[in-house]
Amino acid sequence: MATLSILGGRVIDPASATDLITDVHIEGDCIIALGTPPAGFVAERQIDATHQIVCPGLIDLSVRLREPGAEHKGTILSETRAAAANGITTLCCPPDTHPVIDTPAVAELLQQRATKSGMAKILPIAALTQGLRGEHLAEMGDLKEAGCIAVSNVYPIGNTNVLRYAMEYAANCHLPIFLHAQDPWLGRKGCAHEGAVSTRLGLSGIPEAAETIEVARNLLLIEMTGVTAHFCRLSTARAVEMVKAAQAKGLPVTADVSTHHLFLTDADIGDYHNQCHVIPPLRTQEDKKGLRAGLIEGGINAICSDHQPHEADAKLSPFALTAPGISGLDTLLPLTLKLADEMQLDLLTALGYVTHQPAQILGIPAGTLVVGRPADICIFDPHCTWTLTASKMRSSGHNSPFLGWEWRGKVSYTVVNGRVVYESVDSGFSG
Repeated sequence: MATLSILGGRVIDPASATDLITDVHIEGDCIIALGTPPAGFVAERQIDATHQIVCPGLIDLSVRLREPGAEHKGTILSETRAAAANGITTLCCPPDTHPVIDTPAVAELLQQRATKSGMAKILPIAALTQGLRGEHLAEMGDLKEAGCIAVSNVYPIGNTNVLRYAMEYAANCHLPIFLHAQDPWLGRKGCAHEGAVSTRLGLSGIPEAAETIEVARNLLLIEMTGVTAHFCRLSTARAVEMVKAAQAKGLPVTADVSTHHLFLTDADIGDYHNQCHVIPPLRTQEDKKGLRAGLIEGGINAICSDHQPHEADAKLSPFALTAPGISGLDTLLPLTLKLADEMQLDLLTALGYVTHQPAQILGIPAGTLVVGRPADICIFDPHCTWTLTASKMRSSGHNSPFLGWEWRGKVSYTVVNGRVVYESVDSGFSG
């Protein structure tokens, strides 16, 4: 078995509350020791991580790979390669591919192509209903056997009875359900937060109630069915408070937030800045404050990129007609580090939102550097400063409102299952 030692780095593992200068030793695909290696251990390769941070590989709860069905926007190879270059070792693929992930064949195809790419691990999320049409339930048991980690609606389900039975089926299959909270009717054709900015720009609005009404309905159904549920990409402070209250009652509920909702508001749309067209929409400054508070006070458990790469033409139409979404793989770690600076969070806390806590939500043995766990590791230089440009983006999609922003922290190496899958050209790899 191949052996690897990562020497002299600042090891930060939120799962075990570890933060110290030490070595990490790997044999095969697992971590076998921290600090002193086992007797007789000889590393075939060594990485000098002096002055760098060694943390668990990042886990991203929402990455559109665009394959199958929209390969002109990205492919499994291009996007898993981009993930690896940004320290992301595990990613969840939502079911709205073409064809939809509602059969074992599509789920298996994704995983086979991920294995072939040899980069980040893909965990497919299955469709809650056939074709995501909200009518007939998907075969969740078969999809779980095919490797699906959860089930999701992605699009609103208007029929409450269908949603109830879907939750009961998911609970019986011991599958968590990933919920996108948007009322089927309110703001269905909207493209921006309903408020002063959308009114000034003449854009159709999506009100706060489109999210909060759906969160309320789902919470009642979760309480009725006992399903383990996760709210995807909350965007309003009020919804965070509702989820926080449900968690306090003991409901099996978690939630995540996208990086862009933690930094941008509807004011950033300016004069029709198309890169700020996202769903759910960018909300108000008060909502942004509420989302950030939810990370500390409860209601929000994880941060994700909500990666949605697009070709350049997709963002060239008038604002309402552009494709929503941001290419987020390249900014997940930099924005998390920036958030830590702005909110004065220690790195154990900040990195936990993109490592240990997503792993807990998914129920997988990842997001930690504990001995015996898979050797999925991110090594980054916390002192390196750089500016995001389209030419520096690893994803096929360059659609980002963060172009031109300056960052602190850059990935030097990424290790997946004990194998170095990414190495920066500036890294001092040895061994």
